[in-house]
Amino acid sequence: MNKTVLSMALACSLTMNAQLHENKEIHYPKTKKGDQTDNYFGTKVPDPYRWLEDDRSAETAAWVKAENEVTFGYLEQIPFREEIKKRMQQLWNYERISAPFKRGEYTYYYKNDGLQNQSVLYRRDVTGAEEVFLDPNTFSTDGTTSLGGISFTKNGDLMAYSISEGGSDWRKVFVMDTKTKKLVGETLVDVKFSNIAWKDSEGFFYSSYDKPEGSELSAKTDQHKLYYHKLGTPQKSDKVIFGDSVKRRYVGASVTEDQKYLIISASNSTSGNELYIKDLSNAKGEIITVVDNFDTDSHVMDNEGSKLIIMTNYKAPNNRIVTTDASNPVPSTWKDLIAETENVLSPSTGAGYIFAEYMKDAISVVKQYDYKGKLIRDIELPGIGSAGGFGGKKEEKTLYYSFTNYITPGTIYSYNPETGTSTLYQKPKVDFNSEDYVSKQVFYESKDGTKIPMIITYRKDLKLNGKNPTILYGYGGFNISLTPSFSISNAVWMENGGIYAVANLRGGGEYGKKWHDAGTKQQKQNVFDDFIAAGEYLIANNYTSSDYLAISGGSNGGLLVGATMTQRPDLMKVALPAVGVLDMLRYHTFTAGAGWAYDYGTAEDSKEMFEYLKGYSPVHNVKEGEKYPATLITTGDHDDRVVPAHSFKFAAELQAKHKGTNPVLIRIGVNAGHGAGKSTTQVIEEYSDIQAFTLYNMGTKPNRKK
Repeated sequence: MNKTVLSMALACSLTMNAQLHENKEIHYPKTKKGDQTDNYFGTKVPDPYRWLEDDRSAETAAWVKAENEVTFGYLEQIPFREEIKKRMQQLWNYERISAPFKRGEYTYYYKNDGLQNQSVLYRRDVTGAEEVFLDPNTFSTDGTTSLGGISFTKNGDLMAYSISEGGSDWRKVFVMDTKTKKLVGETLVDVKFSNIAWKDSEGFFYSSYDKPEGSELSAKTDQHKLYYHKLGTPQKSDKVIFGDSVKRRYVGASVTEDQKYLIISASNSTSGNELYIKDLSNAKGEIITVVDNFDTDSHVMDNEGSKLIIMTNYKAPNNRIVTTDASNPVPSTWKDLIAETENVLSPSTGAGYIFAEYMKDAISVVKQYDYKGKLIRDIELPGIGSAGGFGGKKEEKTLYYSFTNYITPGTIYSYNPETGTSTLYQKPKVDFNSEDYVSKQVFYESKDGTKIPMIITYRKDLKLNGKNPTILYGYGGFNISLTPSFSISNAVWMENGGIYAVANLRGGGEYGKKWHDAGTKQQKQNVFDDFIAAGEYLIANNYTSSDYLAISGGSNGGLLVGATMTQRPDLMKVALPAVGVLDMLRYHTFTAGAGWAYDYGTAEDSKEMFEYLKGYSPVHNVKEGEKYPATLITTGDHDDRVVPAHSFKFAAELQAKHKGTNPVLIRIGVNAGHGAGKSTTQVIEEYSDIQAFTLYNMGTKPNRKK
């Protein structure tokens, strides 16, 4: 068969497949309805799929299996699914090395040879000899057990590390002798939302909840406690340092570099924290209150003797850096070291300097200061994008930072803090030519006239004719900022002729606390309006059209997608809600979900808050007989951050009420959690399925430029 005939045959095959897809009815699993009804301020709200919240029941397991069979059966018949997966694997297969860091006699760094499921922790000695120090790929046969945090003692002789199994937030903690690489003492279990803060080499501080009654993956965990574990003693004898007599949902600790102070942060939501310090050099020293309320966010960056250096948004919505003395550290004594500016500040410390990274319209600007607040220099970055790093111990002579944007793979530079000179340290060899792409920032108006930034990235040869497959991504919550970064999956999407657009919505942190607050509680609709307006901008300016627009987001971004598709199902062709918060009346009853109330409010707060939540809650706003976009919901069976019941109930509602031939499917990852720690294999398979589903339902195919 010659090439022309082969091309015609392939085109015909694709057309026939598209027609089959348009007309073939999908037989979804039958999801039983229960008679559960809840009463909120006199309003009765049915919850027919409450039984799907029980992640330990055989019925739920059978439902998950049946849904996955339908979903994967659908995905398997997409003719170019394997083509996308193969290219994803090819592009992913490059060596990745992290910035190095010195601990004791060794220099450590992470390395992945390309397709390893988990990155490996290596080290070099003073002679430069390299060896594998810790390989997470040996933790499990399928790569689903991952390395969490690591923490070394000050002299580097011991390292504590945590692992996650199947993507769960629950961790086990091990201690290793770094010279012999042998484990020391007892393995700690049931540790959650915790870093590890060493007190010399005697022991360390960590945080966790009491193991809940019922399912450890979905039951409420509401009281976080800070413990001290002394090496050589059993975990059951660990002493509670904070959180026993006072109930706090999140408690974290760190120890200053000089080992003088224990720093404790305590909060009841994801915004606002109390702050405490304890002098570790005084055995009888008490815990001293620095901040006694949850109105603002503050944390101790460093100290010089008794002088504390604190970053705070107290009286500074865009953050400032202040100093005070540990003997009387309350806010009334704080003095500006680096004052607030019009741009949001995210600082770090290293080599005895402060590096003030500012966001200017979600783009990095970095300034170097000394500990007296004197500006040393503006740091010249390699381009326009996101810079991160510059952290390190006081004695370090060389620091490292990374630079990336949507078309530049993450590149590491070494930095001389005395001369201000940057030197290329590690540039990844990715089979992706940045010169073939354009990434530009635009500003558009939301419904109320607010200007919203958005970065749009695509292949230079694309014609803006309204027919380009486009993924619009957003988050819009929890003071989290979406800054430019390179992604292999996005590279494959753009390589195949797709446009990738990221909108910096209200609710995020791009413009400080005011921007965040403008997308919370009864202003949450602003976030959805911002996202809808982004889609309308892309359509009005001929980047795409409703027939070629997909909306995407995960976690709080999954809520964004769910709310947008139920409010404006006509706007997009494809909806991709991932690990989403989708039942807004019950989110706070699972795991640590009650801590999200600063952003959302709860249905128990007031009648007004209940009605507002019910008004946009995706699970409660699926309409009978509505034609919804082609939808691929993704979640993981071990997600104990946003429990998969959110996605289960949303899928059940859509499948019961949706009209038309657009598929509404759910893809449930096995031994997968909220996202962190997923194996490379899992990530590639999931992104390949998402992109294949998206292009297929737009009636198009990969359009890679050869």
